[in-house]
Amino acid sequence: MNENIARALSVLPVKPGVYIMRDINGKIIYVGKAVVLKNRVKSYFRKLASHTPKVKALVAKVNDIETIVTDNELEALILECNLIKEHRPKYNISLKDDKSYPYLKITMQENFPRIYVTRRQIRDGAKYYGPYADAGALHATVKLIRELFPLRNCRNMNVDRPCLQYHIKRCLAPCAGLINREEYGKMIKAVCLLIEGRTNDVLKELKQRMQEAAAVYNFEEAARLRDQWQAVLRLGEQQKAVTSGGDQDAIAFASDATGVCLQIFFVRGGKLVGRDTFFLSGDENAENSEIITAFLKQYYFEKTQIPPEILVSSLPEASETVLLEAWLTKQAKHRVELIEPKRGLKRDLLKMVEENAEKNLSERLRKGQLALKSGEEAAEELQKALELNTVINRMECFDISHTQGSETVASMVVFVDGVPSKKDYRRFKINSTEGKPDDFKSMQEVVLRRYKDMENLPDLIIIDGGKGQLSSALEVIRGLGLHEIPVIGLAKREEEIFKEGISESLLLDKESDALKLIQRIRDEAHRFAITYHRKLRGKRNLVSVLDHIEGVGSKRREELWRHFGSLEQMKQAQVEELAAVKGMNYPTAQRIYDFFRMDILEKNYKINK
Repeated sequence: MNENIARALSVLPVKPGVYIMRDINGKIIYVGKAVVLKNRVKSYFRKLASHTPKVKALVAKVNDIETIVTDNELEALILECNLIKEHRPKYNISLKDDKSYPYLKITMQENFPRIYVTRRQIRDGAKYYGPYADAGALHATVKLIRELFPLRNCRNMNVDRPCLQYHIKRCLAPCAGLINREEYGKMIKAVCLLIEGRTNDVLKELKQRMQEAAAVYNFEEAARLRDQWQAVLRLGEQQKAVTSGGDQDAIAFASDATGVCLQIFFVRGGKLVGRDTFFLSGDENAENSEIITAFLKQYYFEKTQIPPEILVSSLPEASETVLLEAWLTKQAKHRVELIEPKRGLKRDLLKMVEENAEKNLSERLRKGQLALKSGEEAAEELQKALELNTVINRMECFDISHTQGSETVASMVVFVDGVPSKKDYRRFKINSTEGKPDDFKSMQEVVLRRYKDMENLPDLIIIDGGKGQLSSALEVIRGLGLHEIPVIGLAKREEEIFKEGISESLLLDKESDALKLIQRIRDEAHRFAITYHRKLRGKRNLVSVLDHIEGVGSKRREELWRHFGSLEQMKQAQVEELAAVKGMNYPTAQRIYDFFRMDILEKNYKINK
């Protein structure tokens, strides 16, 4: 036990709070909470032989301990959740890449709220639903909602007259005062009910409004509400009844040596309205209740749309269950109960969730084994071909992309055990070439930016290029003191491999797995760089082309780019789609449409004159 730990253990408070364990580099590796900090923290350093492998590994890495005292255990739990989400410690069980999961946002802080997908959850008065693991399904949900309810999707309400969305009946033009806040609010209420799976409540609300509209002879409004009612009715018929009634989230998981797959089913009004799948990292050998507890803390962190019942396959110990229920109740602003059903419809539902988790885990394992086996074998073959002393676990490959020096970018892609690790990919906008084509200088900039912090170093670095590119990269890499990492260059023409200090190139068998692995990572780096370059180039080209269209200034150019994302998408747009862009009017939209459909020679003349 080192001096830092001994000192920390000697001053531990006899109070509730959070403890933070750090490694020798000061990095947070574990966060926990305790009713009595002194007892809980000291327990890690007693009877080490009886600890689980995970705890033994954690204790071996701990170099210092910090504590934060709270007034009670509930405050400690909330603080623990915040710290785990912020720091993602290595030894805490956590949702894999949870920062990337999207939410559905309703801007309730606005007089006339909008609905859209976001990946950032902030305290701005909006209502958030999620997170959702399936982004595609979420976007489909938003599309369906917009088809059912004519909500505004523009950011700017300061306009003189309704836009095209009103004329094609996709918006009721609150910007022009054509619908009041109360009536618009009823639509938003129905949308929230629909998202929450309360289709029966939505149907009841729509039917009442339809009857009220008909009673005052507003038959156009009554017909619109009737169409909405019929669409929601069809949606409700597709939902499967799984319990006798009520709202529940049902949570269960499956685990094996490769990881943990957790499934959550959403039941509203007794009907299954949706589900989501998550994979956890941290400890596949953890107790069932520990896995469920970790998921509850992260999934419901800052969520307010929580049903009154959460069905789980394994309850934590009684004191932890009471604490979690108190926290969830505070989040939801209504009573929330954790239930581990033993029989009946709720147990049948949970069994179905477990079966789905097992199915997802098996499918993931099958795909992973196929990729991992071939990837590891290819990496082993490559190690032998390059005559390296170290096993190749992590490879990083760099590529440069530009058009005559303009918009120069670089990519770094990462393969681990022979398969892509996309969460580690990086792209760089090159700053050192000042618009002049200089691949050597660009390569030096990107490897310097990547390796100057010495973090998560690879076992092999691959440079897309021949001797010149390799030499430029080596100058920086060796200059940083990184002498142990092998660096190779791969020239495209004959797939020649260049090694440091060897003038002759190496040619691998064209059918070998080793060459195919290098080609795969090189091609992936090229694709990733090209995609980024095209995006930047497209934005620049868009500016130069649109300069020649009357009525399109800098603001409209920016909005067109934001709306369509590329020049090609804009060329394919119809007049109505162009007119729907923020700040656009119909005459200018028509001019843009006509411009892109001019005869090629005439268009070239107009651009260049």
